[in-house]
Amino acid sequence: MDIQVIPFAFPNVPGVRCAFSTRLGGLSDGAYGRANMSFDVGDSPEAVRANRRALQASLGFSVWTECRQVHGDVTLFDPDFGDVDAPGSMDGDGLATTEPGRALIIKTADCQPVFIAHAGGRHLLALHVGWRGNRIGFIQAAIGQFCARYDLAPADLLAVRGPSLGPAASEFIHFDAEWGETFSPWFQPQTHRVHLWQLTRDQLLAAGLPACHIYSLDLCTASLPGHFFSYRQSRITGRMANAIWREEG
Repeated sequence: MDIQVIPFAFPNVPGVRCAFSTRLGGLSDGAYGRANMSFDVGDSPEAVRANRRALQASLGFSVWTECRQVHGDVTLFDPDFGDVDAPGSMDGDGLATTEPGRALIIKTADCQPVFIAHAGGRHLLALHVGWRGNRIGFIQAAIGQFCARYDLAPADLLAVRGPSLGPAASEFIHFDAEWGETFSPWFQPQTHRVHLWQLTRDQLLAAGLPACHIYSLDLCTASLPGHFFSYRQSRITGRMANAIWREEG
């Protein structure tokens, strides 16, 4: 079973790998077709389990680690849990590790998967950034905690944002109530769009990352429904699994 992914490698960061899954490949049917990676959306557990196992086997990491994403501001550090055959059991939207072989998994269907690696290749951070995460400053908070926990400098971090809701599809009719004036620089009143990609980049810069350390895969999940799951396109849909890990050995 061929689960199709988009690989990414940080320049000059030893041993760190990233992969962003698509909906292509897999065994799920209907709205979840075909490579749904979430147990929490109503898909057949047997199909999800097979999809996840196939993805792990193809990428070659040892431990699958995910949290129960809740659109909050909690990062779980050095998790000792992980089960490819079960959903996440701990609430959070960030995961951090120094353990090789442990993949940090972020599930998405329009939200932004943001992966961060220290230049030395040992410290990794994975963030699930929905628009609520942008609004509450989750990126800056998580990076601040990450640097404090491991005694790192933000200038030594690199980041990549994966496929997610693009600027042509990110409509917010109730911008004033949902966002507020603080976010007007990223809002286009004529179209009611918020440029989430630019907002995330600016928040990474505000967290202290150099501009030359910020990368992005500018693929809009809502605009490419044949390749990605999109909650904006359909409330009943699957989820991609996006992974960052450090190779063993």
